[in-house]
Amino acid sequence: MSKQKLPRVVVIGGGTGMPVLLRGLKNLPIELTALVTVADDGGSTGRIRNEMAIPAPGDIRNVIAALSDAEPMLLELFQHRFSEGNGLSGHSMGNLLLAAMTSVTGNFNTGIKEISRVLNVKGKIYPISNENMSLHAEMEDGTIVSGESSIPLSNKRIKRVFIRPQPVKPLPNAVRAIDAADLVVISPGSLYTSIMPNLIIPQVKEALRDTKAKVVYVCNVMTQAGETTGYSASDHVRAISDHIGSECLDAIVVNNEVIDKSIRAVYAEENAEPVEYDMERLIDMGLEIIEGDIIDHTQFMLRHDNNKIAKLLYSVMK
Repeated sequence: MSKQKLPRVVVIGGGTGMPVLLRGLKNLPIELTALVTVADDGGSTGRIRNEMAIPAPGDIRNVIAALSDAEPMLLELFQHRFSEGNGLSGHSMGNLLLAAMTSVTGNFNTGIKEISRVLNVKGKIYPISNENMSLHAEMEDGTIVSGESSIPLSNKRIKRVFIRPQPVKPLPNAVRAIDAADLVVISPGSLYTSIMPNLIIPQVKEALRDTKAKVVYVCNVMTQAGETTGYSASDHVRAISDHIGSECLDAIVVNNEVIDKSIRAVYAEENAEPVEYDMERLIDMGLEIIEGDIIDHTQFMLRHDNNKIAKLLYSVMK
């Protein structure tokens, strides 16, 4: 199959869920593009943002590592986090390299492109925006919490999230990728702080509404304390629809396997529980439901199985 005829798949997201998805998809015969959040403000990423006024590099770094075919030692170096050293402690080597390459090239997206070339990345990686943005949340009690890392810590129910400063311009290549896609996948991850910052940028929202591609949301397996406590699968969808419009999503991928009691007990200590799979409400929303065993049962903590989820998504295109 020629490259021109390969199906074009765009994955949108961030956090820990997106790299898992990408590790499976990168081995399929597709043209793969990752659109990644730059709203993170914690840890090494937050320090670099404050000192250099660049978009957040942390989620980009993890996506580069997931899509790279470089030597394991080189990837280990890229993902290395310093545990000591005045000024270096807590920093990731990859974050520092992204900051340095941004300084050398004068452009965050160009820096990503150059590092992707050096690390032999399969597919394209674009930040959702080249701008230094900040995420804020309005809670149901009316209070405003500022900063991606602070929002889950407030332990209040989130009404909506928004970005400042406005207007935030998306990277043109990101919008074009959605326009040209055959399949758009919204990855699992922290719903309000990793996924939503990509979707609520106006031109991205419009591109998702207008694309001819099928738009599929891979729902989280577990709820997340401070963000989605008590949320069912349809509550996740409702939150997305409230932010970007109900006409944007076509399908949802859900786990239909029972989760072991011992694993549920571990998550219960963190105020997390399995996401309820409420099929009737999802059907009423007009969504196609794609269900299956999508968990990696070899892991002690719950993680999507990259190969299972990739095969399931590939079957959607067929």
